[in-house]
Amino acid sequence: MLDPLADEYLQADDNDPALLFTAAYNNFSGPIFGYLRARGVDDPEAVTQDVFLALYPKLGSLHGGLQGAKTLLFSIAHARMVDHYRKRERAPEPAPYEPDLDARSAPSAEDQAFGHDGGLGVTDLLAELSTDYREVLALRVVADLSVEETADIMGKSQGAVKQLQRRALSALRERALLRNGTS
Repeated sequence: MLDPLADEYLQADDNDPALLFTAAYNNFSGPIFGYLRARGVDDPEAVTQDVFLALYPKLGSLHGGLQGAKTLLFSIAHARMVDHYRKRERAPEPAPYEPDLDARSAPSAEDQAFGHDGGLGVTDLLAELSTDYREVLALRVVADLSVEETADIMGKSQGAVKQLQRRALSALRERALLRNGTS
């Protein structure tokens, strides 16, 4: 059964795209959601919204009124469902992590690199650096900003940022080597 807005659309002489979209959404969003949910799509609400977002730009060239919109909507929904399964087939099957079953005994790479044997960790090594060194490492390495962006943020020239980064990495390396007992 169509809603009153759909009846209004069917009785209108002009093909108002906004009225058609609203009538199509009111009449077919539930069935499309149900179709996607029944077909096992992981997030049927989001895919339903994607289907209607794909419909909107096509309203100007759509023929057949509300019935044409229904046909197009279910075609789009079917294509989204097929895309969902193709993507799922290509993705590796996730395996839950169970710490009780993890028998690895090797230390982590961070522990090895920074000699984490109850001593100071990476955060402590960084805390020993000057404020500018910590800032340049945070912006360039952690935030992955360009030299230009880092220079703008720090209010320094690009050459100064490059020099700061080189010196900061050198100082960090020296401190890590001292901690590990190697020179």
